Parts: sequence; C-alpha cells; structure tokens
Amino acid sequence: MSFSVFKALGGLGLFLFGMTIMTGALRSLADEKMRNLLAHAVSSPSKGAVTGALSTAVLQSSSATTVAAVGFVGAGLLTFSESLGVIFGANIGTTITGWLVALVGFKLNLGQALLPLILIGVLLRMTGRPRLEQAGMTVAGFGLIFVGIDLLQGGLTGLEGRVTPDQFPPDTVLGRLLLVVIGAIVTFITQSSSAGVATALAAVHAGTISLNQAAAMVIGMDVGTTATAALATIGGNVQARRTGFAHVIYNTLTGVGAFLLLTPYMLIVETVLPGAQESDPELVLVGFHTFVTTLRVIAVLPFTQRFADLLVRLFPERGNPLTRQLDRSLLSDPVVAVAAVGNTLWEIATTLLGELQHQLQGAGSRVNIRLMDDVTEAIEQSKLYLQQLAVRCEGSEQIQTYVAYLHVLDHLRRIEVRVREERRLRRCRDDEQLAAMSDRMSTAASALVAASYPMSADEVEQIHSINRDLKTAMRTYRVSSLEQTTEAMLPTTEALNRMDTARSLRRIGYHIWRIAFHLASPETSSASLRSEDG
Repeated sequence: MSFSVFKALGGLGLFLFGMTIMTGALRSLADEKMRNLLAHAVSSPSKGAVTGALSTAVLQSSSATTVAAVGFVGAGLLTFSESLGVIFGANIGTTITGWLVALVGFKLNLGQALLPLILIGVLLRMTGRPRLEQAGMTVAGFGLIFVGIDLLQGGLTGLEGRVTPDQFPPDTVLGRLLLVVIGAIVTFITQSSSAGVATALAAVHAGTISLNQAAAMVIGMDVGTTATAALATIGGNVQARRTGFAHVIYNTLTGVGAFLLLTPYMLIVETVLPGAQESDPELVLVGFHTFVTTLRVIAVLPFTQRFADLLVRLFPERGNPLTRQLDRSLLSDPVVAVAAVGNTLWEIATTLLGELQHQLQGAGSRVNIRLMDDVTEAIEQSKLYLQQLAVRCEGSEQIQTYVAYLHVLDHLRRIEVRVREERRLRRCRDDEQLAAMSDRMSTAASALVAASYPMSADEVEQIHSINRDLKTAMRTYRVSSLEQTTEAMLPTTEALNRMDTARSLRRIGYHIWRIAFHLASPETSSASLRSEDG
C-alpha cells in the first residue's frame, strides 16, 4: 500500500512540475500576444470573459491571466469591471485541463508514449535559441504532465479495494460539505486547482471515491483557490485587494450554487445518458465542472458593473489619486509599468492644466494648494518610479518611451512652478493683448484636457499651431511695450512685468505642446513636429 501511495504522490508531483514548466514556457511564448489580446479585445465584461477563457486555455494558468488583468487595471489599460470579466472567464479556461486529463490521460493512456517528448524538449532547451528553448520547455512540460497522470493513475489503482468510498464522508448533505472542505484543503496545499481536479479524476477512475464524492471535492477545490487570492491581497494596492476579494466572494457564492446543482445535474445525466455515471465517470465529472463554471459566469456577467461598484465602495482609493497606478508590483513587468507611467503622466497633465484654466478664467481666484501639492508629489513619485524602471527597460521602443517620459516630467515641473505664481497669472487681464494671449494659451490647455490619450497627430498639431501663434504674439507684444515705455505712455516697471507675463504665457504654451508631443501616439513622431525639440 505504501508503494502505491508514494507512486500516486510522485505522479501528482510530476503533474504539478509539468504544469509549472509548460505554463511558464507558454507564457513566455505568448506573453506579448496575450497582452495585446487583453489590452485591446476587452471592451466589455462579456468580451473580457471570452478573452479570459481563451487566454487561460492557451496558457493553462488562470493565475497568469488574472495577474496580467490586475496589472493592466493598475496600469490603467483596463477598467476594474472589464478585469472582472477576464477573471470570470479564466475560470472557464481552467476546465480545459480537466478535459485534457480525462480524454487524453485516461482514455488514451499516453503516459509511456509521451516519454520521448521529454527528451525532445530537453534537446530543444539546449539549443541556446530563446524561442526554441521555450518551445522545448513547453514540450517537456506537456510530456511530464501525462507521465505524472500515468503514475498517479497507477498509484491510485493500486489502492483499489484498500481505499474505498466508504472511508470518505458519506454521500449526504453533511458528508458533501465535509468533502468540499477536503477539496479546498487539497487546493490550498497544492496551490493548483488543476492538480486537485486531476487527482479527483484519477480517484474516480480507480474507484477509490464515488462520482458524487469527487464532484463535491471539485467544488471545494474551486473555493480553495480563493485562499491564495486572499493571501495575495496582503500588502497589495487597492486594485489587488479589490480583485482578490472579488475572487473570494465570487467563488464562494458560486460554490454554494454548484453545491445545490450537484444532485439535479446527476439526475439529468442519468436521464439523458443512462449508465454514463458507471461507464465514464471521469467525463461526467469534467462535464459537471465545466457546466457549473460556465453557468455561474453567464449568471454573474449581467451584474458585473454592480459587483465592481460594490467592491469600489468597500475598498475606496486612498492617498494621492494621481499616483494610484504607480504600483511597485508592476515593475517586474516593464511593458505594463511603462504604460502605468504614461497614464499617470497624462492624469497629472490634465489635472495641472485644469487648474491652470481655472486660474486664467476665474479672475482673482486662489490657487488650489491641496491639488497643487498632489500634483507636485505625483511628479516626484513618477520620477522615482522611472528611476526604478530604468534598469528594466529593454529594446529601443521602451528606451525611447522612457526618454519621452523624462521630457514630460521636465515640462510638467516647469508648468507646475508657473501655475503657483498667482501674481503673474493675474496680470493676464491687464490689457487686451495679454488677455488675447491668455485666451489662446487656455485654448491649448483645453485641447489637451479634452483629448483622449494618446493624442492623435491632428490634435498635437493644433496645439503646435497655438504655440507658434503665442511665440509671434509675444515678440509683437514686447516691441509694443518697449515703444510705449520710450514714449512715456507706460511706466518701466509695468512694462517689464507685462513682458514677463507675456513670456510666461508663451513658455507655458510651449510646455503644453511638448507634453502633448511626447505623450502622443507613435505615428505622431514625425519630422515636422520635431522642429522645436525640448
């Protein structure tokens, strides 16, 4: 008996090891494609569910899909409600592993036949070529999964007659609840619901537990994944806490629903497919897992936005709202971290220019010190975040974006200083020419605030045109002010103050244009727009 137990444990270990290797390799191979899929194909919770299911089916890891979704929320690429759709769909994607195990692992018994795959995978791993290395690890992991299933199946078969369903909690309401707890504990220990489902399938196949007992354990395994999600929220930012507890609440509530559906499902199967529970218990079990997982996703999708709103109220944003996307956990993923910086700089720019417009339009209004302090802090935090990100940026595109963001920070700091200068801004209404320059510059600020990120070439060119107008207006105004001074029509001090204000308006207009340029879409970086780089 001890040999069979060790064999089963070893098989489970190989299964987990194969899943880990294959998942890691698949993620490396499909990482960029998965990012593009998640970032661009998720415009609603329902589309998010489909995308999450497809991503998880390909990567064979709901954790990888969930982590990517959380990262994109933190970077501002997805809304929280859209990420919930992805997470719900990821649960459907995990059921593919069960079908793979039941159809290929048990029905075809390919464990021995796939042993050469491990050697092929290792040989590919030794080629030294990144893509072939990852492909090799995928192949080797795939082979290990079925070798592990073969050992697990053999070990549990060796326990047939020694371990029987009678030794587990009975098929009663209380017994099923105890089995749910056992399933949750198994998942918590293995940190893999797929491994738990594979074990349950092997146990049913060997006859060591009944179909109903295994189904109850599978429900517990789905609920058990919430423990990992809850632990992951400790020390995380608000987005991580929202996502983690969304997973806990969703899986717990839907686990209750699955528990109530277990008996009706088995009755329907027996009516539609008489004898299937005895002849193909593995397929019936996988079918139950897929059915309840899909049904609960369909049931919850219409309420995704309300669910998201509830979690937002439970876990409100705290601290500086402008820096909420600068999550340090994203630094391990430079692509997402760079996107987070871009969105943060855009929020700082629109907030700062909104305050500037308030100053220009509300004559005599005071600077919002609290808001400006948030802006100053956000600029400093963005600078520190970029410093940490610098060592992780790779490739010309990431480096070019990094440099562009440094330019943006410089221009933001210069505008921030000028917005705090209330006296200078109040002089904008001292005469008609200054008022006209002020209105023109305010138009540039409005164009950026009203634009979508990233800005188009036409939007940037509009601001560029205003900047040129301000440059010409400033020169004309200087000449006019000097002439009035020499003719004793304007006191020298007043002339100098007005020229200083004109120059400030022109410089702010220039900084607005450069911010728009550096935060614009890549196609905007044309030679015509680089004529006044800074």
